[in-house]
Amino acid sequence: MKVAIHTLGCKVNQYETQAVETLLRERGHAPTAAGDADVVIVNTCAVTAESGRKSRQAIRRLQGENPGAATV
Repeated sequence: MKVAIHTLGCKVNQYETQAVETLLRERGHAPTAAGDADVVIVNTCAVTAESGRKSRQAIRRLQGENPGAATV
């Protein structure tokens, strides 16, 4: 399975994304660029209204780039 991960937010989110990537690789899943993914993982938080808005924008954009992919 080809997986794209998009991270928004703090260093904790970036660390979590690295951990998820490692687990996916160990299980034989291939990281890929958005647009070629079977699954898109969006790792974000929405502490402020602005971060929530940016998160929703990113999710909509990634869904448009990957119409057949599951977005989680």
